[in-house]
Amino acid sequence: MTILQTRRRFLASAASAAALGGLSTLLPALIPGAVRPAWAAAPLRLAVERRVLEVMGKPASVFGIRQPDGTSGLFLDPGQRFLVDLANRAGEDAVIHWHGMTPPYAQDGVADANRPLIRDGASQGYDFEPRPGTHWMHSHHGLQEQRLMAAPLIVRTVEDRREDAQEVTVLLHDFTFKDPAEVLAGLTGDTMDHGGMDHGGMNHGGGHGGAMPMMNHSMDMKGMEDMKGMGGMTMAAMDLNDVEYDAYLANDRTFDDPEVVRVERGGRVRLRLINGATSTAFHIELGALDGTVVAADGNPVQPVTGRRFGMVMGQRLDILVRLPDEGGAFPVLAQREGERQRTGIILATPGATVNKVAGLADGAAGPVDLSLERRLTALAPLAPRPTDAAFTIRLTGGMAPYVWTIDDRPFGEHRPLTVLKGQRVTVTMVNESPMAHPMHLHGQHFQVAALNGTALAGAVRDTVLVPMNGSATIAFDADNPGRWPLHCHNLLHMATGMMTELVCEQTI
Repeated sequence: MTILQTRRRFLASAASAAALGGLSTLLPALIPGAVRPAWAAAPLRLAVERRVLEVMGKPASVFGIRQPDGTSGLFLDPGQRFLVDLANRAGEDAVIHWHGMTPPYAQDGVADANRPLIRDGASQGYDFEPRPGTHWMHSHHGLQEQRLMAAPLIVRTVEDRREDAQEVTVLLHDFTFKDPAEVLAGLTGDTMDHGGMDHGGMNHGGGHGGAMPMMNHSMDMKGMEDMKGMGGMTMAAMDLNDVEYDAYLANDRTFDDPEVVRVERGGRVRLRLINGATSTAFHIELGALDGTVVAADGNPVQPVTGRRFGMVMGQRLDILVRLPDEGGAFPVLAQREGERQRTGIILATPGATVNKVAGLADGAAGPVDLSLERRLTALAPLAPRPTDAAFTIRLTGGMAPYVWTIDDRPFGEHRPLTVLKGQRVTVTMVNESPMAHPMHLHGQHFQVAALNGTALAGAVRDTVLVPMNGSATIAFDADNPGRWPLHCHNLLHMATGMMTELVCEQTI
């Protein structure tokens, strides 16, 4: 569901505030249904549920993360605490990761030896200071994310309140009617244990849903020409997509029945775009509208204008657009990289004629590259200081056999990156594999410090694209103790092993 928030409605909203502080120790036991003081603010309620979604006229059993009134996800006002009771009514064990948040370690929403799964029928409480911006929530267990166990997580700022713009939130996803475990088995030759994926101590796999594997997607010559800016690749060996999906969704809908969002003539719209796809990168196409990127992964950036922007899995973009005074209908498109398939929504002013938009573009899109990333500059960059701990990791693995690793080691055999709280840390990720990888770090946001060896003062993010035969260097101040996953946000790559840990230890 798209949540519309005009400035007038936003000003009328009352901000909630919770007096409770965060957890004071690294590994506290989170107690379901814990008793709170009578004076404490009432927690927001979320439930992981099963639902039936109609896709292209066919019913599909999927998951949802919803409030009691049916709202998907959470939308918090300035000053409102992340005070949430999460009920698991999924019919199976689950855990929800608050992607983009930097909570205490025990509340990150990843199961490991110290943090159990939420059992079916149980509830879990969370209480921490949220990080402002456009974020999202999704399962971090098995392949549940592929069955749409995901939702928006928006934390508004005081500056958002002052902005005279209508908010439109769009969650993108790839969809299949098949069981995801079957899809993964088709890729791996069923050599893996698909029982579970408790990201911390764990075996890999599990879930329900699916699509057809794509084992050979080498680029044609036009695709190679479109690869400019990707960093000296061996083009013929490149694979763009692992799986051919049945559909691509924007807020649970395809262009067979798109969401039409009513907007004002001459008005401003803040698009909060979330790429929640399992293994699909998209090109955002604004058509006749000019857009200005004002935030990446929830963090403000120097404005970057254009009509076409790339987004890989796990990333978010906030884009401001202004509707023309004469009005009309304006599709906001998301086209799959390397393919013709697309999804999206339509912005329409009162009385505008809304024409059908084809689900296939006239031509295939090229790969999502680093062209936008190179243009992004953080509004609040890291303060200059020497590096205390520097690491280089290699992104390894391949399509045959279908195993993706870090330093040739799958998760479980990994070598953690160990740092001390307060250290300035850099991690250089060198991609030696035949696919690009969107790399996501839990618990910390980082600044993009170099791309393909060229230094820059880039965006502050939590997910960055590392192109094939390329590299990305990230920098951050380790300020959040815990064991934090660093992994590819292609779920199928993570499921076969492309994950390690950043272990941030308390100083002595």
